[in-house]
Amino acid sequence: MSSTLRFQIVGEAFKKRPVEVPNRKERPSEFFAKYVFNRQKMQHYLPSNVYKKMCDVIDGGAALDMATADAVAAGMKKWAMELGATHCTHWFQPLTEGTAEKHDGFVEHDGKGGMIEEFTGKQLVQQEPDASSFPSGGIRSTFEARGYSAWDPTSPVFVFGDTLMIPTIFISYTGEALDYKAPLKKSLKAVDEAATAVARYFYPDVNRVVSNLGWEQEYFLVDEGLYAARPDLLMTGRTLLGHDSAKNQQMDDHYFGSIPMRVAAFMKDLEIKALELGIPCKTRHNEVAPNQFELAPIFEETNLAVDHNMLIMSLMKKVARKHGFRCLLHEKPFAGINGSGKHCNWSLSTNNGILLHGPGKTPLDNLRFVTFIVESLMAVYRHNGLLKASIISATNVHRLGASEAPPAIVSSFLGKQLSDLLEHLETSTDDELIQLSGKQTLSLDIPQIPELTQDNTDRNRTSPFAFTGNRFEFRAVGSQQNCASAMIVLNTAMAEALTDFRVRVDALIAEGIEPMKAILRIVREDIKACKPIHFDGNGYSEAWKQEAARRGLDTETSAPIILDQYLKPETVEMFSRMNVLTKAELEARNEIKLDTYIKKVQIEARIFGDICMNHIIPVATRYQTQLIDNVHRMKQIFPADVADPLNSTNLSLIKQMGEHNTFIIENVERLIEARRVANRIKDGRERAIAYHDTVAPLIEEIRYHVDHLELIVDDELWPLPKYREMLFIH
Repeated sequence: MSSTLRFQIVGEAFKKRPVEVPNRKERPSEFFAKYVFNRQKMQHYLPSNVYKKMCDVIDGGAALDMATADAVAAGMKKWAMELGATHCTHWFQPLTEGTAEKHDGFVEHDGKGGMIEEFTGKQLVQQEPDASSFPSGGIRSTFEARGYSAWDPTSPVFVFGDTLMIPTIFISYTGEALDYKAPLKKSLKAVDEAATAVARYFYPDVNRVVSNLGWEQEYFLVDEGLYAARPDLLMTGRTLLGHDSAKNQQMDDHYFGSIPMRVAAFMKDLEIKALELGIPCKTRHNEVAPNQFELAPIFEETNLAVDHNMLIMSLMKKVARKHGFRCLLHEKPFAGINGSGKHCNWSLSTNNGILLHGPGKTPLDNLRFVTFIVESLMAVYRHNGLLKASIISATNVHRLGASEAPPAIVSSFLGKQLSDLLEHLETSTDDELIQLSGKQTLSLDIPQIPELTQDNTDRNRTSPFAFTGNRFEFRAVGSQQNCASAMIVLNTAMAEALTDFRVRVDALIAEGIEPMKAILRIVREDIKACKPIHFDGNGYSEAWKQEAARRGLDTETSAPIILDQYLKPETVEMFSRMNVLTKAELEARNEIKLDTYIKKVQIEARIFGDICMNHIIPVATRYQTQLIDNVHRMKQIFPADVADPLNSTNLSLIKQMGEHNTFIIENVERLIEARRVANRIKDGRERAIAYHDTVAPLIEEIRYHVDHLELIVDDELWPLPKYREMLFIH
């Protein structure tokens, strides 16, 4: 791209333009879930007996017979066509971090030379996508193409554009899961059964436990023209080069600041569309980094929350383009400033509304609270390396451990009150039940300001798994990741911990020990056992890295090696025992994650080398030539004793540029050769390690020199939009 074109694009980005602000006169409650076939719609469009059967299917897990499916399909079709739908699709979540869909029209021959609109129960319940065209980790070969998508009735269908979208699982012809939803639903079933059994120690009428999820989605917006002028953003989702802007986030003036008008219009448009699709968006604000923002919904059941997050990410990209933006979901699109995460707030609650991770008002409630807190810590302690593997990727590694992102060592922050309580329980020998103080009041001694309610924990921005009052916040999940990956591990590990807890408690009860005393005894054992995972200090410090290693926590930082956690015997045993994933499915997912890592680093290396050699070096050489020409002209005009001092600065710049150019050219060749060597390695794990150890570091080494050239080369010649031009929306 020529420098002239760059200035045209930058000028267009900064030009004042009319802002199109969506205007809805109705209250959000009046158009919420307008395009969702929820229970209200089912009750209206389905016969009463069919509606009751569907409630049994959704709430009680009853089998869905084909006659009911046909009746449901007929009601769905009528509702969808009234909204302008002409097609339907099974909407699923393959192992690509995205979603997939194949649209079929509501059309069939009528036998008289015409067509009729048709949508049957069979089309609703099942489709056959080509399983060989999605990542399968060797489960399916190209010549073994058959796979099935099957309707998930617990996640409501919805109309998007002109298409009826049906949330589904995706499995192979032989039954293995090829997606995130199938194992997620199995993990939710496992934690439901295990948590219900433990909750009944305290509340015998509990018959179901639900996993809740509240995700916080961070993202960047950049002007569409500037995005198009950056090949690295186009190809990889992040800037592979670019020097820091003189001003970025150091003034702390963007966080919770006034939202720019263009962004506010985008946010309002996005929220309206999200609410119409049943996504309960509640919070929006500026994040810490310039051009970074966040949205968050009200908590939902985990399966539905995951579907809504996948839908909102797709929606964000579509709505952003309407407003002249590109939405960046990469975890670290810009160096030197905050990256983007997807904080996953996780908790368990009973069918009668008891939040199992929330403190109660009675000693019995608080024993339940401590039990579920401690068993959550046990789950995280036993599988801290696996939890890290669930969120590690070629993109998220750039974010972890800096600028408020948690480090790549999983630990749990509890806060002073809860930490003191667990320490007291660990050292006490009596069987007294637990009395907790609730929220305290904080007086500021300012007459006009009322007393504030003070939470029983502070916040720790460096903790990957922090307790925040009535839930845990898993902060390490990356912004573009499917949060089902982390939720599968977390809920399965919790199911295992609670199952083991119940077995040990029941053994003591069988010996004649009173149930509450038995629970206290096992809780004490587990407080001691999981102590290494509890850390309330600074997760960024070098001292913590050393301490974590001494505690036996996983401190590995190499993504390919971290992924070994999926194949460890204790991982295979846990997933098999909880009936969530088989060994073959785990091996497949491990292979897919390694292959994805390789391809992402490979693409970055290729586009980076291309930018260096076809954009940066020619421009740097041209400017260097201009300086050399200037030196010669100075010598022609002035005598040596005058010209030499005048030329000293230019000569220094020429030398610096020569050194930078030489390093870039030589090391781009090394980068190409490192890729060739890595590509010859047949074993996927070893090839991924080679990309991690030899290819990825070279990109960063070369970038240092490219970024320094940006500071030297004439701004009018520099071909790519700079950070200062991309990071501030006007």
